[in-house]
Amino acid sequence: MEKPFRALWANTPESDTNDHAHIQCEVRETELHELPAGDILVKTEYSGINYKDALALTGKGKILRRLPLIPGIDVAGTVAESRSPLFKEGDPVLVNGSNMGETFCGGFSEYVRLPDDIVIKRPDALSAREAMAFGTAGFTAALAIHQMELNGLRPEKGEVLVTGATGGVGSLALSFLNRLGYETEAWTRRKNQHEEWLYSCGAAKVTDISDLDLITRPLDSVVWAGAIDNVGGDILRYILPRIDLWGSVGSIGLAQSEKLDTTVFPFILRGVNLLGVSSNNCPFGLRQELWKKMASSMKPKNLDHMISKEVNLDNLLEEANNVIAGEHLGRILVKLS
Repeated sequence: MEKPFRALWANTPESDTNDHAHIQCEVRETELHELPAGDILVKTEYSGINYKDALALTGKGKILRRLPLIPGIDVAGTVAESRSPLFKEGDPVLVNGSNMGETFCGGFSEYVRLPDDIVIKRPDALSAREAMAFGTAGFTAALAIHQMELNGLRPEKGEVLVTGATGGVGSLALSFLNRLGYETEAWTRRKNQHEEWLYSCGAAKVTDISDLDLITRPLDSVVWAGAIDNVGGDILRYILPRIDLWGSVGSIGLAQSEKLDTTVFPFILRGVNLLGVSSNNCPFGLRQELWKKMASSMKPKNLDHMISKEVNLDNLLEEANNVIAGEHLGRILVKLS
């Protein structure tokens, strides 16, 4: 393939790899020789904007490990060329995480070249658009639920709380949990704007936490069997003392703060599990298993409802700023083909 293609490149004015505060993004014509070496070349169809992508594009987080680089931690498309025995031309594929868009060029490009050991054959039940309606956000939510169920969470144990519920991870967590038979409570600061939308995602209860008194005791009255937390900080500190015996909290994000000031009492007196959820380095076998579940038993009937908008490469920076500001809803897809 000789024809140039469009890709979004991130760089700094002097190519200073430590100067992430001055990241500049440019959509430009790109040629294949500019992509890193790899086993397969993918003609991309869709990507998506995750919180980590927004941090990378705005320079508010040191996500990009070298510059210049094409960001984008998710991509779905079709194999255009293959040197791998695992894939052939025309295979539908997807990638999420696995250091793509961080240490090597990622999904905000019309073509991406990849090592074959991170590429997943897209399940037949998922189109490229549907796969990116999930993306890393959906995969992270699915991984959190998997970890919590390994530690004993079941629908009959009680209600599950989801914080940051209007974001991609939160809304998909609500949908997955609903599909699996759980009753959920959604926390948001935008109840007046999005209450009905959160109910349609699967929430049984929607709570506005704008005026929540976050003062708490080392142990408090039990409220939830488990929780998926996208926020961190004082919100996570408030949740832990209110989790039932042997319940679990999946810690996913830090939208409020990366700090946690709490006590050990929920852990040593109630057996509460605080579970770290790291989607980027999830073992490949488990990654494949969860994508199969997301395409079948966990797939929401209203997946298209999770998509708030589709944008192209030229709109990425504007949407990244909206994600950082918490002004987005559900999933934002990037159409590449």
